[in-house]
Amino acid sequence: MNLKELSEKLGLSQTTVSRALNGYPEVRESTRQKVLEAARAHNYAPNTRAKTLATGRAMTIGHVLPVSKKHEMVNPIFADFIAGAGEIYSDNGYDLLLSVVNDEDEEASYRKLISRGAVDGVIVHGPKVNDRRIALLQELGVPFVVHGRSTEVAERYSWVDVNNKRAFQRATEFLLDLGHRRIALLNGLADMDFATRRGAGYVAALDGREVPVRQELIFHDEMTENYGYETCRKALAMEKPPTAFVVSSIIPAIGLRRALSEAGLKMGRDVSVVIHDDALSYFGNEGDVPAFTAVRSSVREAGRKVAGTLIDMISKPGSELRQEMLEATLTVGQSTGPAPAVRQVLAQED
Repeated sequence: MNLKELSEKLGLSQTTVSRALNGYPEVRESTRQKVLEAARAHNYAPNTRAKTLATGRAMTIGHVLPVSKKHEMVNPIFADFIAGAGEIYSDNGYDLLLSVVNDEDEEASYRKLISRGAVDGVIVHGPKVNDRRIALLQELGVPFVVHGRSTEVAERYSWVDVNNKRAFQRATEFLLDLGHRRIALLNGLADMDFATRRGAGYVAALDGREVPVRQELIFHDEMTENYGYETCRKALAMEKPPTAFVVSSIIPAIGLRRALSEAGLKMGRDVSVVIHDDALSYFGNEGDVPAFTAVRSSVREAGRKVAGTLIDMISKPGSELRQEMLEATLTVGQSTGPAPAVRQVLAQED
């Protein structure tokens, strides 16, 4: 079905239908929804080339990923984020352009994409504590949204982020409430902003209960299954091993569970674990009583929100910067229980 046929079915002008499909603000919301529903029902897909010529836009969103070194975004978390963002791109007639580059070529890649008009906007992944890409994209004058934040960047910019500090403070406080005092933190790479904020939440919880912060119980690395496995083995070998772990992702938590099993320990009875759960498609933590106690925030939903924010900015040049904070929810699963000493007291009382 072409634009003319869709317009005739709706009894609207081609101009109105086109403007509704392209998000022009002068189109009433009820009309826009009517057009979008009809377009979906009749499998209407706009001619991308014609749309580009008509709007002066590339109808493409750019994602640049540096992979020559360790990078937190090259994993299943990124795949679920893209799945969410892709839904919004598809609904709005946008394509995705993914550039995978060496770290040293990242700035040149942004400059090339923007100078040749290949993209209308950019999404920034895995911001570091002081992320130079923000100043670069502001200099280049392209709409962009950061998935996350950069603590040491003073300039204002658009972002969508999870309240990582509050989530990890709550996770650690939950373990403290269960009587745990030697709590290990398995965090992401130390220069990643989300890891800094999660670490701050962990420390705030311990400080709030006047529990010493032990640096030997804080770990940083790329969030792989093997990282969780090897780190757990190392922690269990300590003279005074931790009785609980807070883990930055379900992926290393799976490795941690493997190490506990090999050591003959039962998760939730002998050692407690709270994770950050991104609600990943291939690593589900579902059920009436999930396997892991978790602070949960869907990365797929974050992808939808980031993409929607960016497309709104592209559609309405000069609009206000957008900043949205998402809150994680705490769900109690099978991986937590009273600290061993507390469990012994409870057993004696029984």
